[in-house]
Amino acid sequence: MKNGNAWFLKFFVGIVLAVAIPVLCHDVAYAAATDPVVVIKDAVDEIISILQDEKLGVPNRKAERKSRVVTIVEKKFDFREMSMRTLAKHWQERSPEEQDRFVFLFKTLLENTYIAKIETYSGEKVVFKKSALQGNKAIVYSELVRKNVETPVNYKLKNSDDRWMVYDVEVEGVSLVNNYRTQFASILDKENFAGLLARLEEKVKKGAVE
Repeated sequence: MKNGNAWFLKFFVGIVLAVAIPVLCHDVAYAAATDPVVVIKDAVDEIISILQDEKLGVPNRKAERKSRVVTIVEKKFDFREMSMRTLAKHWQERSPEEQDRFVFLFKTLLENTYIAKIETYSGEKVVFKKSALQGNKAIVYSELVRKNVETPVNYKLKNSDDRWMVYDVEVEGVSLVNNYRTQFASILDKENFAGLLARLEEKVKKGAVE
């Protein structure tokens, strides 16, 4: 589970900033509560206040700041759907208990590894270009603007029970779900599912103490 640290940094900076400081183009409607762009955008004020709160920036409160950001992100991302798509055919082969354990570990791995990189925040912006809807699926197209460099970041969402939730993020055309699917499939070709869980457990434990 290595490879592309720079890509993953862009990915999670994209996630955090997407709900932090979005700039909407005029052709993107954001008045309707059911608009997927709004779903990604509606945590703006809370995230901005967290990032700008100097009291939360001191060393002994950084864990609290991360926890607050995680809480907001968890409201917008469907980690179970992401887990299902990441495991692909292997998902149905697992028991409900194994599925739940995988979801927890995968979610925690992402949080420990990438949301922690919020410390890299330095005034970047996300410009939302447009959204495309098809049935209960949507894609929100955006660009992460960092030091005058524009990086395409697209969010895939699914509507369930009248709620739009993100289930994949593409950075420069590379899918987070596909990236992890390839890595996990490679592991499962050589080891059993328990071996994959053990690897994730180790990663999560290491991330918790860093």
